[in-house]
Amino acid sequence: MNFSIGFDKRDLPKVHEAFDKIVSSNKWTEGYYTELFESKWSEINELDSVAFSSWSGAAVAALEFFNLRGKTVFCPANTFMATPLVIMQAGAKVQFVDCNKSDLCMSYKDFKTKADKEKPDAVFLVHIGGHLAFDTEKIADYCKQNNILLLEDCAHSHGASWNGKKPGQWGEAGFYSFYATKTITTGEGGVLVSKNKKLVEFAKKFRNYGKFDYVVRGLNYRITEFAAAIGAIQTDRLKDIIDFKNNYAAKLNSEFSNRVKFPGGMISGYYKYIVFDPVEKSTGKVYEEQCHHILKHAVDLPNSDWVSKNHWCVPIYYSAGDK
Repeated sequence: MNFSIGFDKRDLPKVHEAFDKIVSSNKWTEGYYTELFESKWSEINELDSVAFSSWSGAAVAALEFFNLRGKTVFCPANTFMATPLVIMQAGAKVQFVDCNKSDLCMSYKDFKTKADKEKPDAVFLVHIGGHLAFDTEKIADYCKQNNILLLEDCAHSHGASWNGKKPGQWGEAGFYSFYATKTITTGEGGVLVSKNKKLVEFAKKFRNYGKFDYVVRGLNYRITEFAAAIGAIQTDRLKDIIDFKNNYAAKLNSEFSNRVKFPGGMISGYYKYIVFDPVEKSTGKVYEEQCHHILKHAVDLPNSDWVSKNHWCVPIYYSAGDK
């Protein structure tokens, strides 16, 4: 299947207008559109937002803020390698946790068994495929009771919610990706969301080398004004995109009964439409190779191995006016 970026062509005049403003301003980074994008994303997610040039930059900033070097961080094996890689980049130790077959996300049962024994310092909860992890509440409650830092990988979950609660609102921070394949995209980009004001201020310094007092030892993770402008325009379209995908998914549901089925009150952003039967015209799998195998961790994660072989993704691309 051919990949399609879900950009609404009706917004092209807005992009051209924004780019003209950026060019004439001679301020191509750290300007008006960066702040506008952050403001719009904050309003959508009801959390303070800091824009970055990548998901990785947002995640590394938080890991540095919470000083996890040398500490143990739990991570699902069924995720993109970016998640364990940023943990290792921060000098922390990764320990993999199994997923559920029902939602492809972290299993509370396996998490609790390992957490009771290993006493992790932090856990990376990954929301796979556009929906929220079904065990989010239980994992968040356990973390709160046991003083474990909870971070949310929200790379897939644009527009998702559960009884009105948004991704990133359970943990200390959440991280969105705006890579080219995502539900809304800036080509490359990321956003950190958090209710922690000190983290937000740290992240703004971290993405810019710690300027100007250099107390924060950051690097360059600034988003360009061009990417931020696209992000602001795309954020205005998010509801249209999510409504379109949910309406399209409702039609697919009559055809695919053996699929991921959401609990009451959950709205998926449908980054992926996941089924458990082979599909001829599939866009492939969310993740076919599990992170614990890539990193050669000797750990038995049967559900992760099962889902890697037994799920497929039905195409569900946004297109304005598409029948």
